[in-house]
Amino acid sequence: MDSRLNAVVDLQIRDDAVAVVRIQRPEVKNALNSAVREQLAEIFRSLAGDARVRAIVLTGGEQCFVAGADIREFAEASPIEMYRRHTEYLWEAIARCPKPVIAAVNGFALGGGCELAMHCDIIVAGQSARFGQPEVKLGLMPGAGGTQRLIRAVGKFQAMRIALTGCLVAAPEALAMGMVSEVVSDERTVPRALELGAEIAALPPLAVAQIKEVMLLGADLPLDSALALERKAFQLLFDSRDQKEGANAFLDKRKATFSGE
Repeated sequence: MDSRLNAVVDLQIRDDAVAVVRIQRPEVKNALNSAVREQLAEIFRSLAGDARVRAIVLTGGEQCFVAGADIREFAEASPIEMYRRHTEYLWEAIARCPKPVIAAVNGFALGGGCELAMHCDIIVAGQSARFGQPEVKLGLMPGAGGTQRLIRAVGKFQAMRIALTGCLVAAPEALAMGMVSEVVSDERTVPRALELGAEIAALPPLAVAQIKEVMLLGADLPLDSALALERKAFQLLFDSRDQKEGANAFLDKRKATFSGE
């Protein structure tokens, strides 16, 4: 197991090709400050091109995912100062990561923490998890995708209720409205995310990457255009060794071994 320790974000690359990214600011419930955002961006950029990694698990630990942004960093900020920070470039490193990203959420995922979870492809929530966009209570609104990703995930009426009231959404309710993928007991949150990561990492990485790319891009296209995008990606995969290996292994009734080629 390869490991690298940062001041506020820890990275481990496991032998099963799953990278574990853990935010570590427990004294402030893992609040997102500039250091956390910058380190997350640096790590995700490096993982995007790391051939050892086929899936990523993002977590804040057993007690709290991310309770929000660090309010001290923007309480007195001016509009131009917020503009010059260009935090969208830091978030983009996560949003554009070609590897599947699984959020393991226990405790609070509020504000920027909820937005961070929604940047991921799969969300495993513990029973204790609480999601929300409470920015309105500070005279603000979500500014890192909280309005746009939320409405695409759960629809207009639930998204409006969550963003306009700043209410907390418990994990079972979040599952019912399509905001998360699974709900498990708190002690199973990270292990379950790791299981999913290992399951995906054992599959052909080119096919996995194409599925993620086409699903995300196609969601905002007209259906005919999205279907054309899907067909082209489907056809492209027939040039991969893994496609031939998968088909032959199925016909030979043996387990396939995927090389990523």
